Amino acid sequence: MRNQGIGSWPARRARMTPDRVAITYAGRHHTYRELRDRVYRLASRLGVGHGVGHGVGHGVGRGDRVAFLGANQPALVETFFAAGLLGAVFVPLNTRLAVPELRFILEDAEAAVLVLGEERDGDGLPGRHLTAGGYEELIAAGSPEPIDEPVGHDDVCLIMYTSGTTGRPKGAMLTHGNLTWNTVNLLVDVPLAHDEVTLISAPMFHIAALAQTLIPTVLKGGRAILEPSFDVARTFDLIEAERVTVMFGVPSMFAFLAQSPRWARADLSSLRHLLCGGAPVPEPLIRAYQERGLTFLQGYGMTETSPGALFLAAEHSVAKAGSAGVPCFFSDVRLVAPDGSPAAPGEPGEVYVQGPNVMPGYWRRPEETAKVLSPDGWFRSGDVGVADEDGYVRISDRITDVIISGGENVYPAEVESALYEHPAVAECAVIGVPDGRWGEVGKALVVLRPGATAGADEVLKHLDGRLARYKIPKYLEFVAELPKNAAGKLLKAPLRKLYGG
Repeated sequence: MRNQGIGSWPARRARMTPDRVAITYAGRHHTYRELRDRVYRLASRLGVGHGVGHGVGHGVGRGDRVAFLGANQPALVETFFAAGLLGAVFVPLNTRLAVPELRFILEDAEAAVLVLGEERDGDGLPGRHLTAGGYEELIAAGSPEPIDEPVGHDDVCLIMYTSGTTGRPKGAMLTHGNLTWNTVNLLVDVPLAHDEVTLISAPMFHIAALAQTLIPTVLKGGRAILEPSFDVARTFDLIEAERVTVMFGVPSMFAFLAQSPRWARADLSSLRHLLCGGAPVPEPLIRAYQERGLTFLQGYGMTETSPGALFLAAEHSVAKAGSAGVPCFFSDVRLVAPDGSPAAPGEPGEVYVQGPNVMPGYWRRPEETAKVLSPDGWFRSGDVGVADEDGYVRISDRITDVIISGGENVYPAEVESALYEHPAVAECAVIGVPDGRWGEVGKALVVLRPGATAGADEVLKHLDGRLARYKIPKYLEFVAELPKNAAGKLLKAPLRKLYGG
């Protein structure tokens, strides 16, 4: 095959195990042969030109962006692989974003087409839309003939947008090589087998669910059970009925399971690998699963590293509980002190990552890229870690102000920008505060304009429709002033000390 990218993987797997089930969704099984054929059909109708099927397509070619808006479902998987077949770029959209946020991303990416999931409409969104009904018509009209466009590991496979520290999201470009090497890194540490049954209920518009569960499962020829959303009762039902072996989740998802009345009596004997990420795993939660004979495979990473950077192997999960582990096999991690020197064991340092899994940069953001990516490929994470004498890194803090709420990153600058649009708000600051359900939630501290009056509920309601609901602060408190340094820069450390309890 000339296509060395991710888009060729359904065909590569189908020539080995065509009759093995690839995807289970809504009680229906799809084999690898079916997945390959549907991907070919979709690609033939999305694309146009030499070697791209028959008839008039949507004109998608090499480098064009193909966006998808919808929950986990076969169409998401098929669109991802079909874009890869064409040498196009997949842009998964966060379904929790408000219309203005989605509009910005679609316009920034200049998406050639937006594929809508079965539960979505495109109201208020720009560009050409492909609805669920139109999608199936496209599949039926497409050609199952092989497509083999030349796609290499250096070609961009997907653009995944992350919230920006300046209030605007930016797209991390991940290449086919980035995702391939991330898969290799994962398989070095996690012995996935050909008969894995992987439950994917975390959203695949985030990199972990896509790159740590779906892609490795396809490579190994396992079965992926796609769920539109996470539900505690449904998760227990699926684990027991389908004999689930692999599951990924953020800590809050695993906490909800452990807090359920079904926890003590649930049959969890089929589970082999519990992958957890998105936020540090509390040690009491680790112990709760260990008491059931289950071990978390946790690590540390981010969208820009595809995502794996550090990994804690199962054999060290007890002795090094709370640690994010050591660098993945084909990745390098170093901790850098504030003066630029290497941080000694026990000394805090910013986490830098280098390796074939590190992105080449942000989409059309050369200045943002230069801030975080050195000429020799070291990525500055903005996170602070401390390594022990054995090299195991514990993520201790964040240099940036990002709030991690239920595994979602919330950048205060974006929320503050929306708050400032309220006519009564003179100044504001958003900090993270502990929350037993979500780990962290936002708290807004607001200074009103002279003579203005407003209630907390009114100001928070102002954010509805402007921001995704998970970004809206849970709390809002009015204050007389916000602390600043001599240069007038807002100081958040005192705010965390005063209001972060």
